[in-house]
Amino acid sequence: MGSIKTADGRNLAWSEWGDPQARPVIFCPGAGMAGSLPFGQGVAARLRLRVISVDRPGLGGSDPDLDKSFDSWSRDIRALLAHLDAPPAPAIGFSQGAPFALALGAAGVADCVSLVSGQDELSHPAIHGLLPEPVAVMVRRAATDPLGLEAEIAATATADWLWHMIESMSGEQDRSFYASDAFAPAYRAALAAGFRRGAAGYARDTVLAMAPWPFQIERLTCPVHIWYGLEDTSPVHSPDFGSALSRRIGAARLTRFENEGSAILWTRADDILNALATA
Repeated sequence: MGSIKTADGRNLAWSEWGDPQARPVIFCPGAGMAGSLPFGQGVAARLRLRVISVDRPGLGGSDPDLDKSFDSWSRDIRALLAHLDAPPAPAIGFSQGAPFALALGAAGVADCVSLVSGQDELSHPAIHGLLPEPVAVMVRRAATDPLGLEAEIAATATADWLWHMIESMSGEQDRSFYASDAFAPAYRAALAAGFRRGAAGYARDTVLAMAPWPFQIERLTCPVHIWYGLEDTSPVHSPDFGSALSRRIGAARLTRFENEGSAILWTRADDILNALATA
């Protein structure tokens, strides 16, 4: 694990794998997760990619940021890349990490973006009407009562609660993968690390991701590759599997897999990283 001090004195931490001498790739993990759960280690090394999996503020080894926003996140990653003496880098966002990766593209911190089983802009008219009502209610609250929703999540969420929610929202194929003896301990450890400082970091991330995004993805100029498995049953990812999202982003490419769920970050890591390496 590496870390730097931000300009305001916070610790910003990350895990990494792949080729330590290669160009960085910024990875934005899923909801509530520290960056300690790897994917595609072998192919990353073969492709000479250095995957930097960053703990968002308040999760894992990164100090809380009471003013955390998409703008502050972009500033943090800009500072990290400066520390690594690296130019704008590719970014990958998984699940709730997707809008954080897009924010890097909008800020010019990322020069290309890959979204894997990504959370869509759930407040957008093309998507909001497709949501189950409980999710739609949360999305509306994120827009109209963000502080109240954040406080409610922070007071109730735990790593175990999030794990059981992920299990309950996943289809049979994803459940068998996530709950397997080969995978579940590492996934649950990443969630436990993500919640080591409490639920406040996760709560802020959830409100930011569910509220209307402050950047316009229609204005993105960097290449964006969107990846979904058509067996992904999560109600907080993308109900149309990226169709509207890809239309809104002019430079987007959409890849969808039959008979795959949200676990494509691991089951299709070779495809995802190979495409990113040639973007």
